[in-house]
Amino acid sequence: MTPAGFVRLAWQTVTAPREVAQLLIAARLSHEAILTAMALVVSLNALVMGILQVSMGAGALPFVMSPVLFGALLAAMLVVSVMVLTGVGRMLGGTARAEDLAVLLAWLQAVRILWQVIVAVAALLAPALASILAVLGFLAGIYIFLNFLDVAHGFGNLLRALAVLVIGGLVLVMAMSLLVSLMGISPNAMAI
Repeated sequence: MTPAGFVRLAWQTVTAPREVAQLLIAARLSHEAILTAMALVVSLNALVMGILQVSMGAGALPFVMSPVLFGALLAAMLVVSVMVLTGVGRMLGGTARAEDLAVLLAWLQAVRILWQVIVAVAALLAPALASILAVLGFLAGIYIFLNFLDVAHGFGNLLRALAVLVIGGLVLVMAMSLLVSLMGISPNAMAI
């Protein structure tokens, strides 16, 4: 995919998320391609987080975390998210495969990286604009993700997708809290 194609598909993700979800699922990527995509978005997210921490200074961000630890937690969160959202969706009558959700989450993370870069550049030019863009990105992300879940599970109902998101989010928070505590990471240890 060319950079221009990436930007076009990212924009289409915002304007027509259902069609993008159908396109990504229809690609039927191999397990190796999905794992590579997930590893790439985790690595790029960690790189962007590291660059932001260095360029903006520790006081400008809500928390400071080593990029390696951030990448490890993001990778764990993505894997657990795929499992939880697949299971919860199936309990509510959905039919998504874990592979479908993995592809959609990897793509959503790729679009998120692009948005983070746009917000960071805006923060250099006009901090107020960056704040507005961050809120808009958050709201658009929820809208996109609801549509992705709806298409993947074949609900045909955004309320059911919202139920998957809420229930899955609660399960994910509990699972990640358990994982972080099993890893022996305290809130103070995150500022490495």
